[in-house]
Amino acid sequence: MKPSPYSKKRNELLSSFPSFIWLVILFVIPIGVIFAIAFKAADPYGGIGEEWTLSTIKELFNPIYPVIFWRTIYLSLISTFIAILLALPVGYYIARTGKRMREIFLVLVIVPFWTNFLIRIIAWKVLLHPDGFIKKILVTLSLADPNSILLYRPETVLIVLVYSHLPFAILPIYAAAEKFDFSLIEAARDLGASRFQAFRKVFLPGISSGIVAAFIVVLIPSLGSYVIPELVGGASVEMIGSKIAQRSFVDRNLPHASALSALLMLAVFIPLLFAALWQRKAALTGKFK
Repeated sequence: MKPSPYSKKRNELLSSFPSFIWLVILFVIPIGVIFAIAFKAADPYGGIGEEWTLSTIKELFNPIYPVIFWRTIYLSLISTFIAILLALPVGYYIARTGKRMREIFLVLVIVPFWTNFLIRIIAWKVLLHPDGFIKKILVTLSLADPNSILLYRPETVLIVLVYSHLPFAILPIYAAAEKFDFSLIEAARDLGASRFQAFRKVFLPGISSGIVAAFIVVLIPSLGSYVIPELVGGASVEMIGSKIAQRSFVDRNLPHASALSALLMLAVFIPLLFAALWQRKAALTGKFK
Protein backbone atom coordinates (compact mmCIF):
# COMPACT_ATOMS: atom_id res chain seq x y z
CA MET A 1 0.00 0.00 0.00
CA LYS A 2 1.39 3.39 -1.02
CA PRO A 3 1.84 5.76 1.95
CA SER A 4 -0.26 8.92 1.98
CA PRO A 5 1.41 12.35 1.49
CA TYR A 6 0.56 13.18 5.12
CA SER A 7 2.26 10.03 6.38
CA LYS A 8 5.30 10.68 4.21
CA LYS A 9 5.61 14.25 5.46
CA ARG A 10 5.23 13.09 9.08
CA ASN A 11 8.00 10.52 8.64
CA GLU A 12 10.26 13.18 7.15
CA LEU A 13 9.61 15.48 10.10
CA LEU A 14 10.27 12.72 12.62
CA SER A 15 13.52 11.70 10.93
CA SER A 16 14.77 15.30 10.86
CA PHE A 17 13.62 16.14 14.40
CA PRO A 18 16.89 15.07 16.18
CA SER A 19 18.96 17.17 13.76
CA PHE A 20 16.60 20.09 14.27
CA ILE A 21 16.96 19.88 18.06
CA TRP A 22 20.76 19.66 17.71
CA LEU A 23 20.70 22.75 15.47
CA VAL A 24 18.56 24.71 17.92
CA ILE A 25 20.71 23.82 20.95
CA LEU A 26 24.12 24.42 19.35
CA PHE A 27 23.34 27.28 16.95
CA VAL A 28 20.03 29.07 17.44
CA ILE A 29 20.22 29.41 21.24
CA PRO A 30 23.89 30.60 21.31
CA ILE A 31 23.16 33.15 18.58
CA GLY A 32 20.15 34.39 20.52
CA VAL A 33 22.29 34.71 23.68
CA ILE A 34 24.91 36.74 21.78
CA PHE A 35 22.26 39.13 20.45
CA ALA A 36 20.74 39.44 23.93
CA ILE A 37 24.08 40.21 25.61
CA ALA A 38 24.65 42.96 23.03
CA PHE A 39 21.77 44.88 24.69
CA LYS A 40 23.26 44.53 28.18
CA ALA A 41 25.61 46.88 30.02
CA ALA A 42 29.17 45.91 30.83
CA ASP A 43 29.95 44.96 34.42
CA PRO A 44 32.93 46.80 36.00
CA TYR A 45 34.46 43.43 36.93
CA GLY A 46 34.35 42.04 33.40
CA GLY A 47 30.91 40.45 33.59
CA ILE A 48 27.50 41.29 32.22
CA GLY A 49 25.28 43.86 33.93
CA GLU A 50 21.64 43.24 34.76
CA GLU A 51 20.11 46.32 33.11
CA TRP A 52 19.14 46.52 29.44
CA THR A 53 20.61 49.37 27.43
CA LEU A 54 21.23 50.62 23.88
CA SER A 55 24.54 52.23 24.80
CA THR A 56 26.50 49.19 23.61
CA ILE A 57 24.84 49.37 20.19
CA LYS A 58 25.52 53.12 20.01
CA GLU A 59 29.22 52.47 20.63
CA LEU A 60 29.33 50.64 17.29
CA PHE A 61 29.01 54.05 15.61
CA ASN A 62 32.51 54.89 16.79
CA PRO A 63 34.44 56.28 13.77
CA ILE A 64 37.05 53.51 13.98
CA TYR A 65 34.57 50.72 13.23
CA PRO A 66 33.54 51.66 9.66
CA VAL A 67 37.22 51.54 8.67
CA ILE A 68 37.76 48.18 10.34
CA PHE A 69 34.55 46.71 8.91
CA TRP A 70 35.37 47.94 5.43
CA ARG A 71 38.88 46.47 5.70
CA THR A 72 37.44 43.16 6.92
CA ILE A 73 34.89 42.92 4.11
CA TYR A 74 37.37 44.09 1.48
CA LEU A 75 40.15 41.67 2.42
CA SER A 76 37.69 38.81 2.89
CA LEU A 77 36.01 39.30 -0.49
CA ILE A 78 39.29 39.77 -2.38
CA SER A 79 40.86 36.70 -0.74
CA THR A 80 37.72 34.68 -1.52
CA PHE A 81 37.73 35.63 -5.20
CA ILE A 82 41.47 34.95 -5.52
CA ALA A 83 41.08 31.57 -3.80
CA ILE A 84 38.23 30.62 -6.17
CA LEU A 85 40.20 31.76 -9.24
CA LEU A 86 43.13 29.60 -8.14
CA ALA A 87 40.89 26.67 -7.19
CA LEU A 88 39.00 26.51 -10.50
CA PRO A 89 41.86 25.23 -12.69
CA VAL A 90 43.08 22.98 -9.87
CA GLY A 91 39.65 21.41 -9.37
CA TYR A 92 39.23 21.05 -13.14
CA TYR A 93 42.59 19.35 -13.55
CA ILE A 94 42.14 16.97 -10.59
CA ALA A 95 38.70 15.93 -11.83
CA ARG A 96 40.14 15.07 -15.26
CA THR A 97 43.10 12.99 -14.04
CA GLY A 98 43.07 9.25 -13.47
CA LYS A 99 41.96 7.72 -10.20
CA ARG A 100 45.48 7.11 -8.82
CA MET A 101 46.75 10.62 -9.57
CA ARG A 102 43.47 12.08 -8.32
CA GLU A 103 43.99 10.49 -4.92
CA ILE A 104 47.55 11.81 -4.77
CA PHE A 105 46.46 15.35 -5.62
CA LEU A 106 43.66 15.26 -3.05
CA VAL A 107 46.13 14.17 -0.38
CA LEU A 108 48.40 17.07 -1.35
CA VAL A 109 45.44 19.47 -1.04
CA ILE A 110 44.61 18.35 2.50
CA VAL A 111 48.25 18.00 3.68
CA PRO A 112 48.22 21.54 5.22
CA PHE A 113 45.46 20.38 7.59
CA TRP A 114 47.91 17.91 9.11
CA THR A 115 49.80 20.84 10.64
CA ASN A 116 48.39 23.07 13.34
CA PHE A 117 46.87 26.25 11.91
CA LEU A 118 48.79 28.49 14.32
CA ILE A 119 52.11 26.86 13.39
CA ARG A 120 51.45 27.51 9.70
CA ILE A 121 50.76 31.20 10.33
CA ILE A 122 53.87 31.55 12.47
CA ALA A 123 55.83 29.91 9.64
CA TRP A 124 54.63 32.67 7.32
CA LYS A 125 55.71 35.24 9.89
CA VAL A 126 59.19 33.69 9.95
CA LEU A 127 59.39 33.62 6.14
CA LEU A 128 58.31 37.27 5.85
CA HIS A 129 60.51 38.49 8.69
CA PRO A 130 63.08 41.20 7.76
CA ASP A 131 65.76 38.49 8.08
CA GLY A 132 63.56 35.82 6.52
CA PHE A 133 64.07 33.69 3.42
CA ILE A 134 61.63 35.54 1.17
CA LYS A 135 62.98 38.98 2.06
CA LYS A 136 66.55 37.89 1.28
CA ILE A 137 65.54 36.50 -2.12
CA LEU A 138 63.63 39.67 -3.06
CA VAL A 139 66.56 41.88 -2.02
CA THR A 140 69.03 39.68 -3.94
CA LEU A 141 66.88 39.97 -7.08
CA SER A 142 66.55 43.75 -6.53
CA LEU A 143 62.79 43.37 -6.20
CA ALA A 144 62.69 44.85 -2.69
CA ASP A 145 64.57 47.48 -0.77
CA PRO A 146 66.68 46.23 2.18
CA ASN A 147 64.72 48.57 4.46
CA SER A 148 61.28 47.48 3.25
CA ILE A 149 58.98 45.55 5.57
CA LEU A 150 56.92 42.62 4.30
CA LEU A 151 55.02 42.04 7.53
CA TYR A 152 52.16 44.13 8.95
CA ARG A 153 50.74 45.09 5.57
CA PRO A 154 47.27 44.47 4.07
CA GLU A 155 48.90 42.60 1.18
CA THR A 156 50.53 40.21 3.64
CA VAL A 157 47.23 39.50 5.37
CA LEU A 158 45.63 38.92 1.96
CA ILE A 159 48.32 36.42 0.91
CA VAL A 160 48.07 34.44 4.14
CA LEU A 161 44.24 34.45 3.99
CA VAL A 162 44.37 32.99 0.48
CA TYR A 163 46.96 30.41 1.52
CA SER A 164 44.97 29.34 4.58
CA HIS A 165 41.59 29.02 2.87
CA LEU A 166 42.60 27.78 -0.60
CA PRO A 167 41.93 24.08 0.24
CA PHE A 168 38.40 25.04 1.32
CA ALA A 169 37.85 26.44 -2.19
CA ILE A 170 39.46 23.53 -4.05
CA LEU A 171 37.51 20.71 -2.39
CA PRO A 172 33.91 21.84 -3.16
CA ILE A 173 34.88 22.86 -6.69
CA TYR A 174 36.51 19.47 -7.24
CA ALA A 175 33.45 17.70 -5.79
CA ALA A 176 31.23 19.49 -8.32
CA ALA A 177 33.70 19.01 -11.18
CA GLU A 178 33.94 15.27 -10.49
CA LYS A 179 30.22 14.91 -11.29
CA PHE A 180 30.44 17.11 -14.40
CA ASP A 181 30.00 15.51 -17.82
CA PHE A 182 33.19 16.56 -19.63
CA SER A 183 31.81 15.33 -22.94
CA LEU A 184 29.82 18.58 -22.97
CA ILE A 185 33.09 20.50 -23.26
CA GLU A 186 34.18 18.32 -26.17
CA ALA A 187 30.80 18.94 -27.83
CA ALA A 188 31.23 22.69 -27.40
CA ARG A 189 34.70 22.46 -28.96
CA ASP A 190 33.27 20.53 -31.90
CA LEU A 191 30.70 23.28 -32.39
CA GLY A 192 33.44 25.90 -32.74
CA ALA A 193 33.97 27.16 -29.19
CA SER A 194 37.51 27.83 -28.07
CA ARG A 195 38.96 26.06 -25.06
CA PHE A 196 38.41 29.12 -22.88
CA GLN A 197 34.87 29.68 -24.19
CA ALA A 198 33.97 26.05 -23.45
CA PHE A 199 35.45 26.41 -19.97
CA ARG A 200 33.57 29.65 -19.29
CA LYS A 201 30.20 28.92 -20.90
CA VAL A 202 29.88 25.18 -20.27
CA PHE A 203 32.10 24.10 -17.39
CA LEU A 204 31.59 27.04 -15.01
CA PRO A 205 27.75 26.99 -15.19
CA GLY A 206 27.88 23.23 -14.76
CA ILE A 207 29.73 23.49 -11.45
CA SER A 208 27.95 26.62 -10.16
CA SER A 209 26.88 24.81 -6.99
CA GLY A 210 30.52 24.04 -6.16
CA ILE A 211 31.54 27.65 -6.80
CA VAL A 212 28.79 28.94 -4.50
CA ALA A 213 29.81 26.44 -1.80
CA ALA A 214 33.47 27.49 -2.17
CA PHE A 215 32.48 31.15 -1.91
CA ILE A 216 30.59 30.53 1.33
CA VAL A 217 33.14 28.28 3.07
CA VAL A 218 35.99 30.68 2.25
CA LEU A 219 34.23 33.97 2.94
CA ILE A 220 32.83 33.06 6.37
CA PRO A 221 36.16 32.13 8.06
CA SER A 222 37.84 35.09 6.32
CA LEU A 223 35.34 37.54 7.82
CA GLY A 224 35.90 36.15 11.32
CA SER A 225 39.65 35.71 11.02
CA TYR A 226 41.57 36.72 14.13
CA VAL A 227 44.91 34.89 14.22
CA ILE A 228 46.06 35.91 10.73
CA PRO A 229 45.65 39.71 11.09
CA GLU A 230 46.94 39.50 14.65
CA LEU A 231 50.20 37.75 13.73
CA VAL A 232 51.05 39.07 10.27
CA GLY A 233 48.94 42.24 10.15
CA GLY A 234 49.45 43.88 13.51
CA ALA A 235 47.64 46.97 14.77
CA SER A 236 47.74 48.66 11.35
CA VAL A 237 45.68 45.90 9.68
CA GLU A 238 43.07 45.17 12.33
CA MET A 239 40.02 43.17 11.29
CA ILE A 240 36.76 42.80 13.16
CA GLY A 241 37.87 39.46 14.64
CA SER A 242 40.81 41.26 16.26
CA LYS A 243 38.47 43.79 17.87
CA ILE A 244 36.17 41.07 19.17
CA ALA A 245 39.14 39.32 20.79
CA GLN A 246 40.38 42.61 22.25
CA ARG A 247 37.00 43.46 23.74
CA SER A 248 36.67 39.93 25.17
CA PHE A 249 40.11 39.25 26.63
CA VAL A 250 41.81 42.63 27.11
CA ASP A 251 38.99 45.09 27.82
CA ARG A 252 36.74 42.42 29.45
CA ASN A 253 33.73 44.07 27.81
CA LEU A 254 31.56 41.11 26.84
CA PRO A 255 28.48 43.14 25.74
CA HIS A 256 30.62 45.14 23.33
CA ALA A 257 32.23 41.94 22.00
CA SER A 258 28.75 40.44 21.57
CA ALA A 259 27.55 43.50 19.67
CA LEU A 260 30.51 43.24 17.29
CA SER A 261 29.88 39.50 16.91
CA ALA A 262 26.22 40.12 16.15
CA LEU A 263 27.15 42.68 13.52
CA LEU A 264 29.62 40.21 12.01
CA MET A 265 26.96 37.49 11.93
CA LEU A 266 24.66 39.83 10.02
CA ALA A 267 27.51 40.53 7.60
CA VAL A 268 27.86 36.78 7.08
CA PHE A 269 24.12 36.18 6.81
CA ILE A 270 23.60 38.75 4.04
CA PRO A 271 25.90 37.05 1.45
CA LEU A 272 24.47 33.68 2.49
CA LEU A 273 20.97 34.99 1.82
CA PHE A 274 21.98 36.31 -1.58
CA ALA A 275 23.67 33.01 -2.41
CA ALA A 276 20.56 31.06 -1.41
CA LEU A 277 18.32 33.34 -3.47
CA TRP A 278 20.67 33.04 -6.44
CA GLN A 279 20.71 29.25 -6.20
CA ARG A 280 16.92 29.17 -5.95
CA LYS A 281 16.58 31.43 -8.98
CA ALA A 282 19.04 29.28 -10.93
CA ALA A 283 17.14 26.13 -9.96
CA LEU A 284 13.79 27.62 -10.99
CA THR A 285 15.25 28.90 -14.25
CA GLY A 286 16.65 25.48 -15.03
CA LYS A 287 13.40 23.80 -14.06
CA PHE A 288 11.16 25.84 -16.32
CA LYS A 289 13.47 26.11 -19.32
